[in-house]
Amino acid sequence: MPKLLIVTTVAATLRAFLLPYARHFRQQGWTVDAMSNGASGCPECVKSFDECYDIPFSRNPLNIQNYKIPGTGERVGAKIREVVQAGGYDIVHVHTPVAAFLTRFALRKEEKRPKIVYTAHGFHFHKAKGVSVYKNVLYAGLERIARDWTDHTIVINQEDYDMGIACKVAYRENISLFPGIGLDFSRYSRENVDVSKVRELHEELGLGKGDELFLMVGEFNLGKRHKDAIQALAGTGRANFHLALAGTGPLELRMKQLAIELGVGSRTHFLGVRDDVSLLMLSSRATVLPSEREGLSRSVMESICLGIPVLGSDTRGIRDIITSPIRGALFPVGNSAALAAAMILAVDDARQERPEPDEAWRIENLIDLHEKLYKKLLIGL
Repeated sequence: MPKLLIVTTVAATLRAFLLPYARHFRQQGWTVDAMSNGASGCPECVKSFDECYDIPFSRNPLNIQNYKIPGTGERVGAKIREVVQAGGYDIVHVHTPVAAFLTRFALRKEEKRPKIVYTAHGFHFHKAKGVSVYKNVLYAGLERIARDWTDHTIVINQEDYDMGIACKVAYRENISLFPGIGLDFSRYSRENVDVSKVRELHEELGLGKGDELFLMVGEFNLGKRHKDAIQALAGTGRANFHLALAGTGPLELRMKQLAIELGVGSRTHFLGVRDDVSLLMLSSRATVLPSEREGLSRSVMESICLGIPVLGSDTRGIRDIITSPIRGALFPVGNSAALAAAMILAVDDARQERPEPDEAWRIENLIDLHEKLYKKLLIGL
């Protein structure tokens, strides 16, 4: 039976997105291993994969540990080759930019190289306003270099598909557009959420009758643009509007200070990491996502699946999902005034019809697409 190695920069990506793939292909009789930073320390990964290998990848491409293993001096590329040679894999599927590039680079000269599949969860070169031309040239150039080390590239939004071909980072016959990485509809179903807890959550946040809650889910980093959401909350002028922010990250303290400076500190709720995102979404008037770019936003898809509209920035990976007024509204990236207006409209002109997800987003559909792609690569069609 075939052997598959799934590679990501950090174990959190394996845990959040790829465990269903491991379980499915193992049930088909495949050997499915994982390689990432922290894979062996992730209980869910250890349970779902046959073997878990640790490589000290860092999300920062300039971090020396991407090239030499701390404490040993062993080169990361040599370790990758050692794992792949010992595993005898038929397919190596790489995800996330750093791990994807370094793994493909390490295997580029292998005489018996396995088939390499690369899922780009959002190219690092893009059309977003204000993006550095030099960074676009650099990242597109690196992807173009790795093109000939890749048997098939998967992208998850239309802009990446178009730019992937236009910038020649993939051959037209070797690139596919998949609708995301897959969503478990049963997990994001109103029927499987105890909606009686909505009132408890509102009480936890100090909301009273007539208060309106908006939710943003995401790591506190520059790209997510939490500042726009906080500025929009202040810009609505509505004293009964509240904003809940689920997640952590390096900019969290700065955003707390911004909320206080804008006079909305008591109405901006920093929730940290939560395991009740479905309940948070169902407790909110709308989900908000002002990101400057996304791959294909998981939180937007989850919200739509639960029947909650989304107010999202008009950028790749969000505009692919908010395709009708029923699903929510788009506003220009960085325009907090437009977001504030959308928040007011979401309350004053609330639609009765709930948004519905695309069937194509189902995890079962995405697994089937991967199965067909793997089969095609294995038989050499």
